[in-house]
Order: sequence, then C-alpha cells, then structure tokens
Amino acid sequence: MTAVTADAAAATPGAGTTTPGARTWLRVGALMCAVAWGGNEFTPLLVMYREVSHLSALTVNVLLAAYVLGIVPALLVGGPLSDRYGRRPLLLPAAPLGIVGSLVLALGPASVPALAAGRVLSGLALGLVMAVGTTWVAELCAAAGEPRAGARRASLALTAGFLVGAGLAGVLAQWGPWRTGTPYLVHAVVTVVAGLGVLAVPETRRPTGDRGRLRDDLRVPAVAHRRFLRVVLPLAPWVFGAVGSAYAVLPGLMREHAGGMPIAFSALLTVVTLAVGFGVQTLGRLVDTHRSARASVVALVILVVGMGLAAWASRTLALPVVLLAAAVLGAGYGLALVAGLSEVQRIATPSDLAGLTAVYYSAAYLGFFVPAVLAWLSTRWAYPQMFVAGVGVAGVCLVVVAAAWRAHLPVGDEAALRMR
Repeated sequence: MTAVTADAAAATPGAGTTTPGARTWLRVGALMCAVAWGGNEFTPLLVMYREVSHLSALTVNVLLAAYVLGIVPALLVGGPLSDRYGRRPLLLPAAPLGIVGSLVLALGPASVPALAAGRVLSGLALGLVMAVGTTWVAELCAAAGEPRAGARRASLALTAGFLVGAGLAGVLAQWGPWRTGTPYLVHAVVTVVAGLGVLAVPETRRPTGDRGRLRDDLRVPAVAHRRFLRVVLPLAPWVFGAVGSAYAVLPGLMREHAGGMPIAFSALLTVVTLAVGFGVQTLGRLVDTHRSARASVVALVILVVGMGLAAWASRTLALPVVLLAAAVLGAGYGLALVAGLSEVQRIATPSDLAGLTAVYYSAAYLGFFVPAVLAWLSTRWAYPQMFVAGVGVAGVCLVVVAAAWRAHLPVGDEAALRMR
C-alpha cells in the first residue's frame, strides 16, 4: 500500500485536524534546507583545515564522517518518537542544535575535539530533519492532496541545503573576512529564521491516549520487509558514498592542480555534484515507478559509471575528467536518494513511516565513511585501484537490486501488476 495518502493521513489515530495549505510544507522544507546547509558547509572546507589548521587527510575525513555519530541516533530515535509524540516536538530542537554546532565549529578551527563536537551537534540536527522533517513534509503534502510529491520535495529541500551551504561556505572561506568563522555565522542566522517559521505549521500526527511501551515504538517492523532488504538496503550506502567520493576525495587529490584556489575548487566540485543531483531529483518521478525497481537500478548503473570515471579522474587528475566524474556521481546520488525514499514510502504504513525513513537514512549515511576508509587504505593502495574496486562493489549491488525488480512489491502494487 502507499505509505501516506490523504485518506490515510486523515484516518491516522491522533492525526491533526487542521488542513494544511498547498504550500505549508515549504516551512518545514525551509528548516530542512537550513539544517542541511549546516551539515554540508564543512565539506568544501576540508582543504582549508588541511592548510590552515595543518590537519592530515585522514583526520579531516574522519571529522567529515563524525557527524554520522549524531545523525544515526537522531534518526533512529527521533523518527519513532515523532510517531509517538508528534512531528513538531521532535523537529523544533533541530534549529538550536544546528546553530550551536555552527558556533562551536566557528570558534574552534584548530581544535580537533571542538571540530568533532560541532560536527556531532550538526549531525544531531540533520538526523532530526531527515527523519522527522521528511515524514512531516510527506504528510503535509498528502493532506493537501499531493501524496506522491512528498518524497521528491523532501529530498529536494535537503539537496538544496547541501548545495547552497557548500557553495557559500567555499566562497566565504576562500575570499571572506574571517575564513574559518564567517560561513558558520551566516548559517546560524539563516537557521534562526527557518526555525521560527516552523512554529506556524499544523501538526499532522498528534499523540494518542494509549501510547504503550517506548521500546515498542523504537521497533520498526517494516525493516524486515523483503523489498526493503533486497532493494533499499543495497542502494542506500551509495547515496552518500557517491557524493563523499566526489566532493571529499577528489578535491584533496586536486590540491596541487586547483589554480591556487583549492578551497574554491573544492566548493566548485561540491556544487557541481549537488547541482546535478538536484536536477536529477526534479526528474526522478519520470523514472520512479511503483511497479518495479527501475529507479534504483538506473541509479546503480549511473553509480557504476561514476565510480569508473572517479578511477580515471584520480589517475589523470585532469580537470575535465574530475568535473565529469563529480557530475555523474551527483546524478547517481540524486536518483538514488529519490528512489530509496519512494520505496520506503511505499513499504511503510503511517504508523512506522518515520521509523523506516530513519533506518533508510542511517544506512545511507554509512557512505560518508567512504572518504575516511579510502584515506586510511591509501598507504597500501592507490586511489585508482580503490575506485576500480568500488566499480565492482557497485556492480554486485546492481545485480542484487535488479534480481528483485518486481519481487515483494507491496500488496496494492502487486494487484496493479496483475491487472496490467
């Protein structure tokens, strides 16, 4: 069955009674965008921290992945708790967490513990908006009569934040007055405004009288759904594994070939990757279908090609090849994100949509450890060799997902197939 429809949202026990307008979701989307901005503004500054703070490649890539330590708990706990207590109480803390995270990063550019703490706080904020915000947007769209728009709009809001945050942070760090602090201060101001905007959004899931045990809410039965195991999980780590390879690994390899502006070049690669991903997401509905795993398979095909191009780029360090690799990996990221969210919304029920979304994003963010793993292994293998190995792993995932093309579809979709 479809996870969230207008009728299902209305029938959900404890659901809100206020009917949202067609654009109400934009307020939640704005906060998602602002917090994603804060989560990704660190990325183009990896080169800066290597030059200004003299941190090693392994250290900065571990710091990049450190916010996963905040994201995953926030996802796994925030999503189910929002099913229990409502969307607003769990989403509102995201803004202050993101603001404090940015301020800590601004004040401790040479301190690894401070940078790690700031990243974890940013991760906690991002985890909440990804699990709770994505679900809230889906429910607001469904209640406004656009049930299929939720996944795409939520992913677009996140990607827009990732894109703007990285681009502006790179520009301010390369040419701004306080290169290690101005990007974070700008983000803090934006997040204050976005956080205030959410206060006026109607609740879509109100708590019921009989809540049962908390530990029962933290269980997500839909995780055992065979389609989730065979289609969603093999794809998920490639979502951020792709972008991590494009804008965390390749800029570091190009430090000596960036025309004397390594921070700006890192921001450029990030913008190219995410801009292509954003564009692909707007077209995602043309590829995605409830009748098969077409979008997931196409995404993995693109990612196989992207990893091959990354291997070529890391060997030649030629600017056109690097830009092409970043663009193709961005396309794979964009379609993979939409495909995964769409599958999740088809598999889940209204009672565990936030929880299953949280599990999906948690698996996706494991991909952000890819740059750190590659940096650690780079003392034994060259980057071209490791990217070629990535082609092989992506190919295996492609075979696994393609083998489940129409397997274990939710009941409503299987019935639709039989009618064709």
